[in-house]
Amino acid sequence: MTNDPSTCSNAVLRQAMRRIGQLYDDALAPSGLRATQHGLLATVRKMGSPTMRELAERAVMDLSGLSHTLKPLTRDGYLRLAPDPRDRRARRITLTEKGEAKLGETAQLWRGAQDRFEAVFGMERAVALKSELRILTSPEFQDAFNAAGAEMGTGTR
Repeated sequence: MTNDPSTCSNAVLRQAMRRIGQLYDDALAPSGLRATQHGLLATVRKMGSPTMRELAERAVMDLSGLSHTLKPLTRDGYLRLAPDPRDRRARRITLTEKGEAKLGETAQLWRGAQDRFEAVFGMERAVALKSELRILTSPEFQDAFNAAGAEMGTGTR
């Protein structure tokens, strides 16, 4: 067993995530949004009017991290948070007209970054990578990881 960070799956995945995030952030910079913000606007549009919890689950984020990320988007008028009419404890998120316009602007920039990624990395490899990464973000993988930890006596969360 080694403590070499270059063999740690978590470290390598985080490094790759930071590098790709930087490239996409640079591509979206003219819009004033970061790639994560564009992604949240697009996800809210796709989901309709999700609750904070639903959006956090979809984005694989904790509620406090999501709340922090949404603050500038609500402040700038791209998203609106309102109590759920059926459950006043929950808040629903909706894309505003201003948010829809910003999403149209950032979508073109994002598409350019996506096209460059696929051209450089290769379309077939990009499809395979996304397929593998979706497995890692699935609840089933989390359950299996936790079960393996319990079996090995290394603990779970």
